[in-house]
Amino acid sequence: MASLNSRGWVLQERLLAPRTIHFTKYHIYCEDSDDICGEDWVRQKFIWMSCIVKPANRAQVDLFPSRKFGSSVYTERHLGSEEISIWAQRSLYTRESVPRVEYPWLKIAEAFSKCQLSYQTDRLAAIAGLVIQKQSDVDDIYVDDRNFCGMWEKTLHIELGWVSAGKGSLDPVASVTINQGTILGRLVTDGTFPEPLEGFMGIPYALPPVGQLRFRHAVPVAAGNETIEAYELGPRCPGKQLVPFTDDEWLGPDWESEDCLTINVYRPKGHTASNKKLPVAVMIPGGAFNRGAARMHNTPSMLAWSEEPWIGVSMQYRIGVAGGMNTALTKKEGLLNLGLKDMYVALGWVQKNIAAFGGDPDDVTIMGLSAAAHGIGHLVMDVNQKKKLFHKAIMDSGGHTARVVHPPESKLNEAHFQQFLELTGCGNRPEHEILPCLRALPSSTIIQSGQKVYEESNPSVRWAWQPVLDGDIISRRPIDAWKSGKWNKVPLFTGSAHNEGAMYVPKSASTPEDFADFFRTLLPQLSEKEIGEVEKLYPDPSKYPESEYVETRPLDIGPQYKRAEAAYGHYAYTCPVRQTAIWGSKSPEDPPVYLYHWALNKTALYGANHGDQMRYQTYNAEVRSISPRQDEIAGLMHAYATSFIVHGDPNKIQGKFEKRPEWLPFAGKKGKDAGKTMIFGEGNDERAGGSNLGTSAKFVDYKWAEKECNFWWKQTENFED
Repeated sequence: MASLNSRGWVLQERLLAPRTIHFTKYHIYCEDSDDICGEDWVRQKFIWMSCIVKPANRAQVDLFPSRKFGSSVYTERHLGSEEISIWAQRSLYTRESVPRVEYPWLKIAEAFSKCQLSYQTDRLAAIAGLVIQKQSDVDDIYVDDRNFCGMWEKTLHIELGWVSAGKGSLDPVASVTINQGTILGRLVTDGTFPEPLEGFMGIPYALPPVGQLRFRHAVPVAAGNETIEAYELGPRCPGKQLVPFTDDEWLGPDWESEDCLTINVYRPKGHTASNKKLPVAVMIPGGAFNRGAARMHNTPSMLAWSEEPWIGVSMQYRIGVAGGMNTALTKKEGLLNLGLKDMYVALGWVQKNIAAFGGDPDDVTIMGLSAAAHGIGHLVMDVNQKKKLFHKAIMDSGGHTARVVHPPESKLNEAHFQQFLELTGCGNRPEHEILPCLRALPSSTIIQSGQKVYEESNPSVRWAWQPVLDGDIISRRPIDAWKSGKWNKVPLFTGSAHNEGAMYVPKSASTPEDFADFFRTLLPQLSEKEIGEVEKLYPDPSKYPESEYVETRPLDIGPQYKRAEAAYGHYAYTCPVRQTAIWGSKSPEDPPVYLYHWALNKTALYGANHGDQMRYQTYNAEVRSISPRQDEIAGLMHAYATSFIVHGDPNKIQGKFEKRPEWLPFAGKKGKDAGKTMIFGEGNDERAGGSNLGTSAKFVDYKWAEKECNFWWKQTENFED
């Protein structure tokens, strides 16, 4: 290293001797006398570096599994001090803001230098080694070869002789041996959990569906003796998110890849297979079958705050074109509904392996929101299952009748497929060459082309890449499945929000024609007479001043928006959910169905929007810390849901709030308890800028949208081609 002079070598010795540097797959942690700093990158791409100092209390120190993070000398030296400094990707503090400092690599050199050298550039040389030094704009921390991790990836660790003590910065706190190998887990917490959990994350349940396995049935992982460091969530399946995910200190960085068929297991700390087998809940992510990931649902929080223990599982399945390229061609090849079938492969993995984690394979609840609830509905209706894979189901804002289910060769599906082929360049191939052509393409071409088709179908809500009638999982039209009385009769927990359509309909809807045209496009099966019935059911605010859809909010939206969001929300979510409750409790012998309505007003524009209930159900810190009433609503919803997971009855677990209504099973349309529903947050508008607390929860006879649902139910049979 001719470019490093003797002063540089002296600095190197002083720099390295009293300190420790830890490496993981995605992070580097640098111990300073005052701070622990971290730099994070994904696939050699630098993201950020920051130091956060002075935790609020001793509990903050314990967020890092002591003895597992940082050098033992550092840990022993500082554990007794409230002034210990810790590194974190985001502020974990609840009572005060904590400074966050961006550190260019030159700043690292300065921070690590204990002596004042003759030449300031000596620090640069000692840190940079033989890396080409760019003198301009040295503070640009987002340029790969001018930051510490970028240099480490290139030459620094070789030239300076630095070595990693081993894989991972966290020693495993638990290990589980299953058929595919030994799974190493770590502690998981958000800093507020009553006690950390043990998490085993990013475990592959199927081979990577790439190359020649793209657009094929998932292949379960074979037996093996591999050691899997399951310390972070795996990459999410490619899809354009409504709200971008962020990296998470405890769950790992966010990125996407076709190699995404992974599963995550969370269990109470110290629980093992030798203990009593615990109930299991498997979270399936939603997102229009085109987006979503395991990290969208705070499964750890839901488990950590439960009064009674269970095993939390979350999984990922192929979305977008990868999981829903349903056409005449894929029907011919036997490759329909690959995303739904991934769910079965994951549930099969749970049946095979969850006992090793201390879970009971004979007490599994499947749960999901929106598209996941649609998918779960299809699984509940699938009478072709060869083995019972689940025993209870939670379906939030969705159900199997909530979407038009076309045959694979429908005009809509074929139009989406042909557009996709043109975008990929495989459209001019003979039929037998199309799938081989698609399998040979770069991942980016498949992802971008599939997402473009979806985005162009999004405004009409006639989304691409949806489940179809396949003669297997969906062997019957959804309404026919209910009518047959033959389905997997398991207890159901289901509900919807008051303003389900708010995020989907055009905010610019201004004229009665805009309203009618939206439904003409969405449901071309409707006749003009039926379109007229829709218009009557939802009185035109431009003609009827007494219409409940007259817009009075001082918002930049069209005067027909409120009307359109109500009609679409009823059609797509509210009425199908109520349909599940009614058909699911047709017979006294049927298992119980528990129905809820989410009414908490979150924003002035969206009201009680699609999916708002999820963060309350999981008892997320971000909602329970807003106010005592928000905490109470979240606590009630969480206790009811976790009680259902553990007992199949939402009333068994009391939760932290003693006064709460008893939640009886839905009793269909007849009888004294007919139509009774648990309503959460009615009248509460704190988050929307109001001061009304409303009612946290009440169990009442609820007839909301009854006549509207009667209309939509009559149309159900017309929605399939």
